[in-house]
Amino acid sequence: MTGPHLDLWWIPVGAGGHVVVHTSRWWESLRALRARRRACRLFHAALEVFDGTSKYVIEMTPVWGQPSGPRGVVGQGPVGIRWLGASRFFRYEIRCWKGGSIPDRDWAIGPPVRFLLAPGEVDALIGRIPTTPQLTWGRDIYGIGDMWNSNSLISWLLQSSGIDAGRFAPPEGGDAPGWDTGIAAARVPDQSNFADQKDDDAGA
Repeated sequence: MTGPHLDLWWIPVGAGGHVVVHTSRWWESLRALRARRRACRLFHAALEVFDGTSKYVIEMTPVWGQPSGPRGVVGQGPVGIRWLGASRFFRYEIRCWKGGSIPDRDWAIGPPVRFLLAPGEVDALIGRIPTTPQLTWGRDIYGIGDMWNSNSLISWLLQSSGIDAGRFAPPEGGDAPGWDTGIAAARVPDQSNFADQKDDDAGA
């Protein structure tokens, strides 16, 4: 392990044989048809942060189907529609897991993108994670044709930490849905009005 740094991993959606590989493929096929383009390979972003001694895994995942025991959960949010978040089957969790692991990291494409950090920058980044906007997963919060999801957490954290997340894209000409939404969220100081307005519109 080197000094303080973070690693950005790009992992194909559905790596490891998860059923989501089929649902995401259908979703991307429909999206590509509407945009009159070829379907892209979809990617999920995850971060590992090293403070020089310990490793922290930063991810957003559904609450259901996760292993028991501590996972470094620092926040949760709703999936689909805000009021559905009352059920654990419609909630996601935000993790800052000290000593944790990325389950599908073995399927990552290529080496990670690495950023060297000062010790104070690591502390600031770790401390920022619990303040992640708990927006509704799957909603186009800002009307930009992109949705809030697990990739949004990573791009939001990079952008709000002073790293230009817009410089990065997944490999192989792939796509990372949610990436642009995370960048947009980092530029908006108060998220509550966006979340409430979009859910109000859905119920109207």
